[in-house]
Amino acid sequence: MQINSKSSRRDFLRQLSVITATAALSGLSLETLSAKKPKFRKIASNDKVNLACIGIGNRANEIIKELYKTGHCNIVALCDTDLGAPHTLEIINKFPGIPQFQDFRKMFDKMGSKIDAVVIGTPDFSHFPATMLSMSLGKHVYVEKPMAHSFREVELMMQAAKRYGVVTQMGNQGHSDANYFQFKAWKEAGIIKDVTAITAHMNNSRRWHKFDSNIKSMPPAEPVPSTLDWDTWLGTEQFHDYNKDYINGQWRCWYDFGMGALGDWGAHIMDTAHQFLELGLPTEINMLYAKGHNPFFFPYSSTIQFKFPPRNNMPACDITWYDGLDNLPPVPAGYGNVELDPTIPPPSNGQIVPSKLNPGKIIYSKELTFKGGSHGSTLSIIPEEKAKEMASKLPVVPKSPSNHFENFLLACKGQEKTRSPFEIAGPLSQVFCLGVIAQQLNAKLVFNPNTKKFTNNDLANKLLVGTEPRKEWMYFYKL
Repeated sequence: MQINSKSSRRDFLRQLSVITATAALSGLSLETLSAKKPKFRKIASNDKVNLACIGIGNRANEIIKELYKTGHCNIVALCDTDLGAPHTLEIINKFPGIPQFQDFRKMFDKMGSKIDAVVIGTPDFSHFPATMLSMSLGKHVYVEKPMAHSFREVELMMQAAKRYGVVTQMGNQGHSDANYFQFKAWKEAGIIKDVTAITAHMNNSRRWHKFDSNIKSMPPAEPVPSTLDWDTWLGTEQFHDYNKDYINGQWRCWYDFGMGALGDWGAHIMDTAHQFLELGLPTEINMLYAKGHNPFFFPYSSTIQFKFPPRNNMPACDITWYDGLDNLPPVPAGYGNVELDPTIPPPSNGQIVPSKLNPGKIIYSKELTFKGGSHGSTLSIIPEEKAKEMASKLPVVPKSPSNHFENFLLACKGQEKTRSPFEIAGPLSQVFCLGVIAQQLNAKLVFNPNTKKFTNNDLANKLLVGTEPRKEWMYFYKL
């Protein structure tokens, strides 16, 4: 490559980055994107965390406002591939004068030294590259659930978090609320013990329920909105022609972009059981029911059984997941009220239907049965007669010292530890990845948690790795 006499070292690096096979990131310096020893700004207890926002519309809008409301952060950069679209304008108007970017790579190239932490509220498939680059640059990361789109991506994110020593938090916000502290206290007191089966369920309408399961291809090409950087939106994913059914939450419908109902709500329902029962990874994932199965988007209804082996003096445990309007799980005698619980947030695209089961769980142990909702809602012992008998034996449950957003920012300042760091949220997210593979293949899968490979399905092993990223995005898998 020839360099003219007017080229600066920085320009040289930028030119080099275009042709370097591993980076291939046009317009960005390799220095910026190759922090081998990231440096952290020590944030004083009375100082604020300088927070950059990657994704600012829809759910990300709500997350940013919650983080800002804690009083522990300054918003220093806004990044979204669709700046100027109606769903991004609220945050843009709330923080006037804050630098705006459509590409997080360019944001870091221009402002890396001014950022302490990032919040990532983008579609499931695009969590990985932004998270990996942020961590490699020494930035603390809050990323929405599920952590990533493939088993391999989650694995690499866990490794990178350990390697770079940053603070991490997955955005399953109920993990800092009452259910977290109750489950922990009841487990430590021996109230929750010898759990052998869990039913987890989310039976509300999903976006793909309006789709035709007989479609033969992905949606047709449509004109790209003038405000949208479609190529950057696609990120690591192989090229797709734009269609409105890919954006603004519709991405959750498609195997190529989202993680379906399981990835969306599983982290709000199974999280405490997975952590405190030390479930780890399953040995079998059995697809028991898949109504409307097709190669493109998630089934209308799914029943998935996860079999977890014995561990640490705890018995083997099965989790059976139910989703779909017509796929309500069986409930035990004495279950009680199934009406609407106003404390449980509704799905983002509609209201919870009364007379249907609330999203939640039923936990069966050898002695007791527990009924619980989603997010931070607490467990109760059923039937009611048994709950009254056990009332005097229940331990005091401490109150949460901070919500999920404050917990993350205080951890960035060294005052708390995050409750859903990648070492805890990662294996949970990998369970969802395994479940989605079973949905996609509509098959029974046998998995070895030690080798982290399927033993009975070669195609499933390829899906563990995920789609081959586009050449210019391979860099993020090497950080």
